Amino acid sequence: MNEKKVIAIVGATGAQGGGLAKAILADPASAFTVRALTRDVTSEKAQELAKLGAEVVEADNYDADSLTKAFTRAYGAFLVTNFWAHMSADKETQEATNLAGAAKRAGLQHVIWSTLEDTRDHIPVHDDRMPTLQEKYKVPHFDAKAEADALFTAAGVPTTFLRTTFYWENLATGWGATRDADGVLTLGLPMGDSLLAGIAVEDIGRTAYGILKAGKEFIGRTVHIAGEHLTGEQIAAGLSRAVGEPVVYRPMTHDAYRALGFPGADEAGNMLQYYTEHADYFTGVRDLDAVRRLNPELQSFDAWLAANGHTIPRD
Repeated sequence: MNEKKVIAIVGATGAQGGGLAKAILADPASAFTVRALTRDVTSEKAQELAKLGAEVVEADNYDADSLTKAFTRAYGAFLVTNFWAHMSADKETQEATNLAGAAKRAGLQHVIWSTLEDTRDHIPVHDDRMPTLQEKYKVPHFDAKAEADALFTAAGVPTTFLRTTFYWENLATGWGATRDADGVLTLGLPMGDSLLAGIAVEDIGRTAYGILKAGKEFIGRTVHIAGEHLTGEQIAAGLSRAVGEPVVYRPMTHDAYRALGFPGADEAGNMLQYYTEHADYFTGVRDLDAVRRLNPELQSFDAWLAANGHTIPRD
């Protein structure tokens, strides 16, 4: 019997990495085994992965030596950063620099880097349609990841660039419907009539698994993913079915969204404006049939709601 190939998964206890870890561990015929990287090997989620059969090791994106050690003797890796943990493009760039360097030093044969578009390709820094943030970005958590793509290429790391999108889970964690003054559940996403590309976060990991199973076919390629493309009206209709009462779509302006004042509101407003104004491009490069070939279990919004509708706030 051939020995299984080790996949080192950054963020294995998180959303994206967890989806990949569980997809591999749930497949008894898998050619891969999981090395779950986490800052806290004693955490409940880390221990859950260990019980499922993962090798759990301690590593930190800010500690390049710990990453190199964790990647050593692995075949490949899934790499992700979490901008929202600190909301700093500089910190995200530092993480990506460490990840690319460690992947090179460890001699990984296939890396999947979870990334996003550079919004400045469509909205230059000098464009005053939206504010410039952190001195040189329009949507820092998009743009910094896109800049980091070059780090992997320059290091000669065999990489698939996996461009993700809006999580349906966001609709259950502060981005969804809220009650207006009359008690009506209202979805205020500032998308106008544009299509929003969304995905169930576990499908990011499942699609990454499909890329790994394809072998070297996707090395050096960019893969754009989504689960479904929906208008705000369609999202509100889905939420209505899930919560059992009407959810009305009343899109805010982007300026009004940026002015909401929660941490990262300007970042989120800029992101949603990018989604809105460049929906034809963003949804156009995300071929759902192509994604489904990599991940036959790809969930529609309604399928995600059927399993997760109970998480949608009703307050």
